Amino acid sequence: MKFAFAVALALTVAAPAQAAMTAAEKKMVATVDAEQERSIALLERLANQNSGSLNIAGVTKVAEMVKPEFEALGFTTVWKPLPETKRAGHLIATHKGRAGGKLLLLIGHLDTVFEPDSPFQTFERKGDQGVGPGAADNKGGVVTMLAALRAMQAAGTLKDANIEVHLTGDEERTGDPIELARADLVAAGKRADAALDFEGLSTEDGRDMGSIARRSSNSWELRTTGKSGHSSGIFRAGVGDGAIYELARIVAAFRTELPEPNLTFNVGLITGGATAALDADGVRATATGKTNIIPAFGIARGDFRTLSQEQTDRVRAKMQAIVAKHLPETGATISFDEGYPPMAPTAGNRALLAKLNIVNRDMGLPQMAELDPLKRGAGDIAFVAQDVDGLVGLGPSSEGDHAPGEAVDLPSIAKQAKRAAILMTRLSRERRP
Repeated sequence: MKFAFAVALALTVAAPAQAAMTAAEKKMVATVDAEQERSIALLERLANQNSGSLNIAGVTKVAEMVKPEFEALGFTTVWKPLPETKRAGHLIATHKGRAGGKLLLLIGHLDTVFEPDSPFQTFERKGDQGVGPGAADNKGGVVTMLAALRAMQAAGTLKDANIEVHLTGDEERTGDPIELARADLVAAGKRADAALDFEGLSTEDGRDMGSIARRSSNSWELRTTGKSGHSSGIFRAGVGDGAIYELARIVAAFRTELPEPNLTFNVGLITGGATAALDADGVRATATGKTNIIPAFGIARGDFRTLSQEQTDRVRAKMQAIVAKHLPETGATISFDEGYPPMAPTAGNRALLAKLNIVNRDMGLPQMAELDPLKRGAGDIAFVAQDVDGLVGLGPSSEGDHAPGEAVDLPSIAKQAKRAAILMTRLSRERRP
């Protein structure tokens, strides 16, 4: 009797979750399931077309493959080439729905980290995994986005939805100047009422997690100088400590004085000597020197990542103050490049996650707790985070991203497309504030 009662109770609890879904939402779920093989076939075609960030022709070809998929759904598409940034450009697709409805901004990217000289070039299906370049990041995300939109169309909910899609062509290696490379996305963020980022779903211990924040990605370059001369005179008045000791002082002070919650900082390259120089890309260093010569030059490069613009500004000021405390007869300057801004965990973002968790409840899925932002890297949604509430991680789950063997979990494409289709339908029916 106890077992029978427990089963009956479980069924009673589960029933409202399914009953909470409308007929249109059930149609979306069924459509995603019915079209899963179509989604995987599209993913294979996209992954087999190389689109490393520097492969302008390849990124453009992926845009040409995706463009008709959006047009078939009633989107107007525009390809925005950006030769000034030395990158391919961006694909923008817009869908006009009912007047007064919220405008949704969907974000993804066309490029991958795998350039044409990478040995990892082809897609292979291995059971429930799809292994291939960009299979997860972010071609799997683009396929998930399209699967959700097709489900909305089949259920009749797309026609009233106001949606703007931005698929950037340089997310993995942003074009320069970044202000130009992200101008269209920033403008879209100012128009939108909610932003949904279709990069990968994060999981912890087998649980799907909700992402409401991403940290920034900033780089810095430190250059030090000293008086050169014979090493027998080092530390004497008028001679001083040399450029390398000054460099070491600053880097050591960063390590002891900067640590605080949600901040990471790294020294990625360091050099110094009688001469020191970097290549044009700042990734290779050359130096000359002798053991008995006081070094005249030192160079170090690194990054730091923050959770808010206030934290970025404060950490920069602390680094500048450390740099300014020179050792005798030395000098130092530090410069910064704020690449990706932060996406702070705001109340608005949490409200979007709460709405997604209502979708989870209605689908009979577990609730998604907030992901620790230290476990997620920077991304394009951060460029609009100052202007619009957003969620990250609407794409599929995966493993091995950015390395040969990158593998997407194929069933998660369907699960994420269902979540996204229902969430977008519900958001699109809300009136603009």
